[in-house]
Amino acid sequence: MPRSGELRDRVTFQARSVVDDGYGNEVSGPWTDQFTVAANIAPARGREEVLAQRLEGVRPVEITVRWSSQTGQIAPEWRAVNARKPAEIYNIHDIRDPDGKRMWNVLTCTLGAPT
Repeated sequence: MPRSGELRDRVTFQARSVVDDGYGNEVSGPWTDQFTVAANIAPARGREEVLAQRLEGVRPVEITVRWSSQTGQIAPEWRAVNARKPAEIYNIHDIRDPDGKRMWNVLTCTLGAPT
């Protein structure tokens, strides 16, 4: 796990808002910022499916953030945006607490905006 000084990136987490479509139905609205935190964005490595994704031109990454009451709310339906490079939007596939001590959240993501 990285040390606090290695969290050199900034990531904004976004969730879809729910809006009324004018007919009484709730539909997905625009992405809204939830919070921005320090993070470490690193290429995912090692697993066979990661290597296969790279061959297909998909860029898998692991985003590590310090655990907090905010980051504990992150869900796979959300997306992560590199705050320093807003064109980098990551689909969140998996969220895990690697040591079970609620110190870190590691998110397995791929580069590309969710639909």
